[in-house]
Amino acid sequence: MRLFSDDLKQGEEIPLVFAEPGAGGRNILPQLGWDEVPAEAKSLALTCWDPDAPLEGGFWHWLALDIPVSTTGTVQGTPLPAGSVELQNDYGYRGYGGPNPPHGQVHRYIFTVWALDVAHLDVPADAKPAAVEELLKAHALASATLTPVFTSTI
Repeated sequence: MRLFSDDLKQGEEIPLVFAEPGAGGRNILPQLGWDEVPAEAKSLALTCWDPDAPLEGGFWHWLALDIPVSTTGTVQGTPLPAGSVELQNDYGYRGYGGPNPPHGQVHRYIFTVWALDVAHLDVPADAKPAAVEELLKAHALASATLTPVFTSTI
């Protein structure tokens, strides 16, 4: 699988518009695209994780499940397709939460698309992100990542 974006580039700075308002951004979901999904995949998932956050286990910015396998990407600033489920991120709300690291720190943001062997992941509404990640790994046929960075100036 491949994950790519018109908005984000591997190892490069995430544009401010995609960051949390606390970092000066607008928290807009970036455009993402993927291809080479295994033919046997039954659904997709998207995650964004910051391994550099000063918290045990990092910080989960986005967990989206049950994305129809026919989906080939996200459109900047628009909702995911019908049937998709967005879980609570570590900010405490459902959906994409952009970067907002401590002032002056550079953090990596690992966006991952997962091709899964199930059409639906049976996940409780209050599931912890680390537990969801374990389920994703258990059902992954393939995955691809894109890792841009963000430096807070506020």
